Amino acid sequence: MNTAGTIDRPLTYDPKKQAPMKPSTHDIAGSAPEDFTTSDANDSRQNRTREMQLIPEALARAHMHDRLHEAERERRALRVATARRLQRRAERASRRARRALAMAVMQ
Repeated sequence: MNTAGTIDRPLTYDPKKQAPMKPSTHDIAGSAPEDFTTSDANDSRQNRTREMQLIPEALARAHMHDRLHEAERERRALRVATARRLQRRAERASRRARRALAMAVMQ
């Protein structure tokens, strides 16, 4: 189905592929300032569109970066807790072994 795009749903989001805006009949010819050119307008609109399209991507990338760092911190904390628990277990085993050796020597 070949339907023309609307303002809300253009056929393409690339300003260079969109139809140029036609001047209205009540505009005075040559009323635009001399330093304003169509290519500048297209470039700024293209850049703004590109920036606007990249904002969610940048936000998602920052969010994933934060999540990865948070997960790494949690893994590090888990490793430290596990190491401390194993160290306490080893110290208890060492004390039991010394006590058993002392009891064997005393008898």
